Amino acid sequence: MTQPPQNEAVRGGEALEAARREKLRKIEEMGIDPWGGRFDQQQPIGEIRAREGEITLEPTGDCATGRLPEERGPRVRAAGRIVLKRPAGKLIFLDIQDWTGRIQLLVGKKQVGERNWELAGCFDLGDIIGVDGELKHTRTGELTIFADDLHFLCKSLEPPPAKHKGIRDPELRQRMRYLDLIHTEGVRERFLRRTKIVQAIRNTLAGEGFVEVEGPTLQTVAGGAAARPFTTHHNALDIDLYLRIALELHLKRLLVGGIERVYELGRVYRNEGISPRHNPEFTMLEVYQAYGNYETMMELTEKLIVEAVRAAGRDLTLPWGEARIDFTPPFARKKYDELFTEHTGIDPNDTEGAAAYAKTIGLQPVGKHPDVVKNELFEAQVEDALAGPVFVVDYPASICPLTKRKPDDPAVAERFELFIRGMEVANAYTELNDPDLQEELFGRQLEGLPEEESMARMDRDFIRALKHGMPPAGGLGIGIDRLVMLLTDCSTIRDVILFPLLRPEGE
Repeated sequence: MTQPPQNEAVRGGEALEAARREKLRKIEEMGIDPWGGRFDQQQPIGEIRAREGEITLEPTGDCATGRLPEERGPRVRAAGRIVLKRPAGKLIFLDIQDWTGRIQLLVGKKQVGERNWELAGCFDLGDIIGVDGELKHTRTGELTIFADDLHFLCKSLEPPPAKHKGIRDPELRQRMRYLDLIHTEGVRERFLRRTKIVQAIRNTLAGEGFVEVEGPTLQTVAGGAAARPFTTHHNALDIDLYLRIALELHLKRLLVGGIERVYELGRVYRNEGISPRHNPEFTMLEVYQAYGNYETMMELTEKLIVEAVRAAGRDLTLPWGEARIDFTPPFARKKYDELFTEHTGIDPNDTEGAAAYAKTIGLQPVGKHPDVVKNELFEAQVEDALAGPVFVVDYPASICPLTKRKPDDPAVAERFELFIRGMEVANAYTELNDPDLQEELFGRQLEGLPEEESMARMDRDFIRALKHGMPPAGGLGIGIDRLVMLLTDCSTIRDVILFPLLRPEGE
């Protein structure tokens, strides 16, 4: 009976692994550790390539012999993964790559000797090797390390994916990110750029006098945001705990304690859906500045983003899909109510008109607070249209329980959200520091808003902290993953998170 093609593929994979294990055995028989060890003084391939200008031409003798001048180059030492192998008789051409670049090696039997030549015969794609040699050009002009010594650093037992096949599957790339980093062009550079963006944010904040702290990820009250938490249980204390959904309330406690410019850049967890813009585990920056307000936070937001763009090596006008984003400050500022009317045609105070409009687009207004209905309309009809960068300012106070009200209009909160290409990237307040009003707002549940989507969770110790006096302050939150999406031209958050949440393999 003919076996199914899948079984043939499995048998083919087993045969390839068996061949690699046979080479592993040969390497061991040569007295060489196939898993390598310390390999000092290797130079990053990018730096080696930068030494091309050190290559010189030297005469070989009397011009009458007709011999051409020979190249002489610097001695170099490199290490990297084999990504291309081309045997050519008593020569083997290899391409190796590290995290700074890729370069060709020329391994000649005469030049490396019998033992190294035998070792080179055990090389497979994916193996990690070291090489010593002279940096020169081949006859075709390819910059190449002419090897005279080889070092085996790690055997790859699994063959790499077939070229242009398999690794293009998005789920495979996310599940096996290590292969994605090796074999998908631009992926490693994107994640290294993310690192530069995050470092630039830290550097900018340090330059503004902020200090970084680490708050608890396990909390007794899931507060500081409107989100559903993950729940766990601590056996020794026999209490339920929550993975944090925000960083806010503990950072404000530090304002009370006299740390006047403070931030945390860390993971938060929300037990919610997965989409191109949402992952249950994501990276958040929250910043608090005593004696500031939401306008202070606008200025800081612009500075943080501009410096992040520059650190990523980009111009202030960047491509994103088929569009372009201009990050040149100052960013536009538009009022929430004005945008609401512009995109819905409804007066922001017309609750009946808003409810009727909501029904026409499939929203259910019955039993909901008018401001909840209004905000659902804003999310549905306005946010996607905001190309930005634009600060949307002055939100309804009833949906902002942690925010100070405008002195001349207590129905409006001093809050902004920054939108870019329809995504909320930053959220900021003039922080509420009135403990009595804060306690009242924590105890109030807006009609129609499910408890798990409300910020009305009573953190009594936070109220107690406010009673000791928190200075007036501005607070800011930035979604780092979404910002990286925008600065690296990615349309899905899963392409900027190294290991996004996936279903268990096989389900």
